[in-house]
Amino acid sequence: MKNRAFYMTDLKKLEMKEIGMPVAKEGEVIVKLEVVGICGSDVHYLEHGRIGDFVVEGDFILGHECAGEVVELGSGVKNLKVGDRVALEPGVTCGQCEFCKSGKYNLCPDVKFLATPPYHGCLMDYIAFPENMAFKLPDSVSSEEGALVEPLAVGLHAAAQGGIKLGDRVVILGAGCIGLVTLLACKAYGATDIVVVDIIDKRLEAAKKLGATRVINARQENVLDVISLLTGGQGVDKVIETAGSEHTVKQTPYLVKRGGTIVLVGLAAKDIIDFDFMQIMFKEAEIKSVFRYRNLYPAAIGAIADGKIDVKGIVTHEFNFEDTQKAFDFVINHKEDVVKAVIRMG
Repeated sequence: MKNRAFYMTDLKKLEMKEIGMPVAKEGEVIVKLEVVGICGSDVHYLEHGRIGDFVVEGDFILGHECAGEVVELGSGVKNLKVGDRVALEPGVTCGQCEFCKSGKYNLCPDVKFLATPPYHGCLMDYIAFPENMAFKLPDSVSSEEGALVEPLAVGLHAAAQGGIKLGDRVVILGAGCIGLVTLLACKAYGATDIVVVDIIDKRLEAAKKLGATRVINARQENVLDVISLLTGGQGVDKVIETAGSEHTVKQTPYLVKRGGTIVLVGLAAKDIIDFDFMQIMFKEAEIKSVFRYRNLYPAAIGAIADGKIDVKGIVTHEFNFEDTQKAFDFVINHKEDVVKAVIRMG
């Protein structure tokens, strides 16, 4: 067996290299990866070399949304066997800090997260990974769906942070992959009126297919006016910002109703944004934030397996592993056409 990996060697440049086969430590399994999703963060690192304080230094492997087949077991592995297909939860935490011990392990300051510098990602044939972060996929769940469990977990966490419940009216700002999985999660949680906003028609078409009650192209309509008209000036119960845009973050206090909740998911380019907190004070609205997810992989896999959530409709483009450079070039140069791209490894 040989192990190949695609390294980011410069801005917008990727190069395939042959690397050594991983060795399973105690409690680890070797996974032959089958599908890896291209995330917006991967694209951002490739284009800009950094996200906030996380800076790419030297050759770097991207990718953190992945699924594959277990081909080897390390000592002490109890719950997986060779041949099992698994989705990998990409953050390995310390297990000892107050956040890990309280169940909020996504806030662990010592997390080793795939494709977050200095930790390499999973754009490779074989990877060694802890058994307890490799979640078995039922036969009814494909490896492509398994790779989409990671973004779906973000959407489920966003819905949970917002306290989405039966009958809620929701506005989702942004119809990229995270916006769309948040739409699916809100539907699963019982929201009955979901408006999705974006400026790219193809993404809005995908939102309609996935069950949005209404979509708004913000280039053609004034979002605040439309929501005001739809709600009789009251606003909606929950506003979830997934676009990571300064403009949409600023819109959230005007869209939420009195006593409602705003959930901030997208990472804006600016750290400091002018925000109308007086609207929040008058409305006694809550602001929640999302950092990745926690304890949601089993729920996400179960929802896909039971047919409660269908993530297949998000994928618009597929590429072979050997064409990884072409895949990233396409995603970078056709942002208005791509909703979600995945790489098939085999």
